[in-house]
Amino acid sequence: MFRLQWLLGCFLAIPVYSQVTSVSALDTLPVTTRGHVAVGGYVDTYYGYNFNKPDDGNNPYFVSSARHNELSVNLAYVDVRYRASNLRARMAPGFGTYMDANYKNELGTLSHLVEANVGVRLWPRRNVWLDMGVLTSPFTNESAISRDHLMYTRSFAPENVPYYLSGARLTVPLGSKWTGYLWYLNGWQVIRDNNTGKSVATQIEFRPAPRWLINWNTYTGDERAFFQPDFRTRFFNDLYCIYNGSGRFSFTTSVYYGVQQRAGRSTAAWWQANAIGKMKLTDKVSLSGRVEYFDDPEAVMLANVNGGAGIRTGSAGLCVNVKVHDRALFRVEQRQFFGPDAVYVHSSKAVSGGALLVGSLTAWF
Repeated sequence: MFRLQWLLGCFLAIPVYSQVTSVSALDTLPVTTRGHVAVGGYVDTYYGYNFNKPDDGNNPYFVSSARHNELSVNLAYVDVRYRASNLRARMAPGFGTYMDANYKNELGTLSHLVEANVGVRLWPRRNVWLDMGVLTSPFTNESAISRDHLMYTRSFAPENVPYYLSGARLTVPLGSKWTGYLWYLNGWQVIRDNNTGKSVATQIEFRPAPRWLINWNTYTGDERAFFQPDFRTRFFNDLYCIYNGSGRFSFTTSVYYGVQQRAGRSTAAWWQANAIGKMKLTDKVSLSGRVEYFDDPEAVMLANVNGGAGIRTGSAGLCVNVKVHDRALFRVEQRQFFGPDAVYVHSSKAVSGGALLVGSLTAWF
């Protein structure tokens, strides 16, 4: 553990020099363009082995690459985009175990929408856009697309905030280094609304230099639902930083804090923090490391699989990344879970930790 923390500290101290792409921009993959239309695709396959050997074959607390001892597809999607001077549109239907786990509460064809939206430029001179539909979430320093991130598996951070949002987004440039976004939403990762209220989110994106991205997000909304009848207003703050995306040394760190009001009960809070670093060893091979901690003692986001109120847990891991083709990536990651509470299960017994080994082959086109 000490060696991993020391290695990450070295990553944070070394400068890098390349452009950083926003996590909420799901159009980071190359496409084939014909006129105003662009088409692309993405396939993320994996095999994971959880040494706690879950009886149901699902790794608890995760929706990404969540199957145990199974060769499977985490996420595959076709990406179709249209772009004109004052109009843009996007449709990306998705499939895989990530879609099955993360969209299980959506109905019918809605459960296959990674993105589906239309945007119009309201003010061409200022590049002000209004987009409506199903959009990629801006929360935390990782998205559902593993190819864009330093580790293969997702941290606790993105797994417990929205990966997608349904509503409208207003984009307003605030200067050469600042961009503001205002979101009007159905709720916290829902396409079909589960109550009569609407939610509001804000996003401030700051690029102090080409190799830096600092992002601050907020969320406020009524989260009462049939399965959460006592939930009321949720307040959420998220701050993350990304330093480089493709240079020899890269890192990202994220912290967030949320508060959930509840009818007839005290207000509950949850938080997390993580740090991830990557070191390029050769033109094709790099090594990544992550440490993180997630604290949700009153089960706002996660219920303890052993029946306890909530969870407090952390993880540390290393990932070897091999560029096997200009558009393909092979990765092997080992991840160790630990914490003060018994929030995992091994051989029908409650335990405080576990280990996960995952291999992945991902291609984009």
